[in-house]
Amino acid sequence: MCPVIESRQGEKGAILEVAKLMLISVRTAPKSGGIDDVVSLLVYGAEKEVLADEMEKISEERGIVNFKRDARNVRDSEVVVLVGVRGAKSFGLNCGACGYNSCDDFEKAGKRVGRDFVGPTCMLKALDLGIALGSAVKTASMFNVDNRVMYRIGVAAKRLKMLPEATVIMGIPLSAKGKNIYFDRR
Repeated sequence: MCPVIESRQGEKGAILEVAKLMLISVRTAPKSGGIDDVVSLLVYGAEKEVLADEMEKISEERGIVNFKRDARNVRDSEVVVLVGVRGAKSFGLNCGACGYNSCDDFEKAGKRVGRDFVGPTCMLKALDLGIALGSAVKTASMFNVDNRVMYRIGVAAKRLKMLPEATVIMGIPLSAKGKNIYFDRR
């Protein structure tokens, strides 16, 4: 007798494996000057529910329904990949994109906790985050796993200290259903 794997069981396992591959994509994505200040984490199971609960809490606190909508997407997803950056570190280019005349001034500036994240952020570190996110979603796409980069997931993850060293976090929920659940959300 041959062992069998039911479709749903195989899909769940495959999504988790793709999420692990996404962590590799984040790690190996090009970074400014080869300095890796990007961090990542997989969230699933009970921790994923805690993340969705926090998003709903933020929705109530702020009166923003889209946090609740995105929490529903998190609950309907198998796994969430979190990607963050240590953006309070300067690159040393003195470009001024952070609003300071030099990286020295940026480093000396007090870091402030804003409504959602910590700033100011080095523009090159923010670019590194964007490149890592693009690399991760490309990997998911290569394996036909539906995904979407979501700001609101990162807000909840930051509040929950899921990537404590990150100053900015984004979330990527993953799903494989008959229809992409992130496409026409209401």
